[in-house]
Amino acid sequence: MTSKQEAAAAVRAKKVELGVTWAQLAEAVGRPVAWTTAALLGQHPMPEPEARAAVELLELGPDVLHALRLQPTRGALDEAVPTDPTMYRFYEVLQVYGPTIKELIHEEFGDGIMSAINFRLDVGRVEDPQGDRVVVTLDGKFLPYQW
Repeated sequence: MTSKQEAAAAVRAKKVELGVTWAQLAEAVGRPVAWTTAALLGQHPMPEPEARAAVELLELGPDVLHALRLQPTRGALDEAVPTDPTMYRFYEVLQVYGPTIKELIHEEFGDGIMSAINFRLDVGRVEDPQGDRVVVTLDGKFLPYQW
């Protein structure tokens, strides 16, 4: 049986081999690009129609289809502190700005947290004369603590 990690590796390899973009996969699947990418990398279980659409576009087999439908272990990184430079920068952002983000959320909303379950993510590009900027939007529902 193919694991979610093996399925993710197969997806990434076929994506490169066929020249398919994450946006094209999202269009075929009928979901947002961030959700589709996370699901194909093993972070969400995919309903059968969405998994089938991705597998067909990528010319992958039923073993990958099955793996994409499995319940994942979310947030599974190989190490506690990511060493990949792109992922490490997000870790660094939270180390530097995490307390500020927390304070601003509490000041604006009260005692609670931002949901990572009822959540939307978007990644975009903004042209800038000093070099293009990466814009990451984290959009989570506020969940008040209830005592």
